[in-house]
Amino acid sequence: MKGRTPRPRPQPLPSNVAVSGSTASRPAPPGRGSLDSGPLLEGRGERDSAAGGNDAGAPRAQVPGGEGEPHSPYRDARLGSTDKELKAGATDEGSAPGALGSPRQRTPRVKVMDPARAPQNQLPRPCLVLVLLNPRGGKGKALQLFRSHVQPLLAQADVSFRLLLTERRNHARELVRTEELGRWDALVVMSGDGVMHEVVNGLMERPDWETAIRKPLCSLPAGSGNALAASLNHYAGYEQVTNEDLLNNCTLLLCRRQLAPMNLLSLRMLSGLRVFSVLSLAWGFIADVDIESEKFRRLGERRFTVGTLLRLVALRVYRGRLAYLPVEQGVSAVPAPPPLDPQDRQGPVDAHLVPLEEPVPAHWTVVPEQDFVLVLVQLHSHLGSEMLVAPMGHGGAGAMHLFYVRAGVSRAALLRLFLAMEKGRHMECNCPYLVYVPVVAFRLEPKDGKGVFAVDGEMMVSEAVQGQVHPDYVWMVSGRGDPSPSLEPQWPPPSRKPQQQAPPPEVSL
Repeated sequence: MKGRTPRPRPQPLPSNVAVSGSTASRPAPPGRGSLDSGPLLEGRGERDSAAGGNDAGAPRAQVPGGEGEPHSPYRDARLGSTDKELKAGATDEGSAPGALGSPRQRTPRVKVMDPARAPQNQLPRPCLVLVLLNPRGGKGKALQLFRSHVQPLLAQADVSFRLLLTERRNHARELVRTEELGRWDALVVMSGDGVMHEVVNGLMERPDWETAIRKPLCSLPAGSGNALAASLNHYAGYEQVTNEDLLNNCTLLLCRRQLAPMNLLSLRMLSGLRVFSVLSLAWGFIADVDIESEKFRRLGERRFTVGTLLRLVALRVYRGRLAYLPVEQGVSAVPAPPPLDPQDRQGPVDAHLVPLEEPVPAHWTVVPEQDFVLVLVQLHSHLGSEMLVAPMGHGGAGAMHLFYVRAGVSRAALLRLFLAMEKGRHMECNCPYLVYVPVVAFRLEPKDGKGVFAVDGEMMVSEAVQGQVHPDYVWMVSGRGDPSPSLEPQWPPPSRKPQQQAPPPEVSL
């Protein structure tokens, strides 16, 4: 192509080298990458060791401290041989020019965002992202997939990155709670849905939560369920795909840089706990399958098939009471926000909710206490990469999907529902036990203590809970809108099959 010169392929690094990495020639200033603990190398670097029991002697991420200085004494080392040459005189906005291989000071792109104003609907070019990768997610191959599938595409699209491996449950939550977010144009989560749940709740626990939650987020699938990534793939108009094909599609969305607002679900438990969800709350059959199949994690997505069959053999029912606020009622009458308790000012006001000790408002719909097989509150189209649970599409701003299945359904009928769900055909089964309602708020009160909750795939104790959706509260990398063709990388994978749009033209980088 015009103006394009061949670029050397990324070279593997020794196994003890940590990625501090940049896919373009944007050396990190002192202080960037405060979370890495290994040697700092710029260029298209790679981290060959995974934390948490993959490779011996793996470098481990640490919670940042002080001013965020790197923990490594080698933070100024560089790999100039794989850096892309800077055009003469070209510098980033807010950056001082610097020679290749030397540190450059970079002013954070987002200093303080007005909480009342949304960010731009597109990431800048070039951009710098923090990648939080769970090396033990799914089949445990996330790090290899990042190097083989994600990194080459980012290199072509001027997306620089710092790679950070998570080591334990809630590690990502701890890290984003204290990270200096102004350093990054976006936070990229490469894992299953659980780590994205951690990131969002960590952002909401910060003193500057109103600004922090506006930081753009990106989901790259490397877990078992990958429901959020599958939903974003669906919204972009791509065919339903899994595994590496889904990862390629989501990486291309990041390269195209388009942002779209997504709903956020605020959950309040009887115990006083408040949790934020980006995907779903499940109780009953689906939650049991999600949690109990954890032992089959090495099977990847097949763990849910195995878990479903096992739970069908020993089908349970769960007694409880359900109430909800239908969309039409919620839109027609928005109550005034209640006075805030000083300890309740962390997060948005749940104007539709009253204390759990009180009855629901009169304009809510109450389902009489009965036995359920499952209850599912869903924000997005997919519950897994092959589970199109909400074929009716995106719930829209301020709306979510409520499904429940009453007791009495046969095992055969329930199996047919789940088999049809792969293609979103379960609503066509006309099962009399399946009920669907679009809602803006709900309340669920388990009565027999059975079962657990699965919130974004993470287990929680079963207790009375209520929730309200907050419209357009989180900004995600998405395929909605009209992306600029100039942002498309030149290496589209074979799996990229747009349903309604022609492939973008090649561009000169």
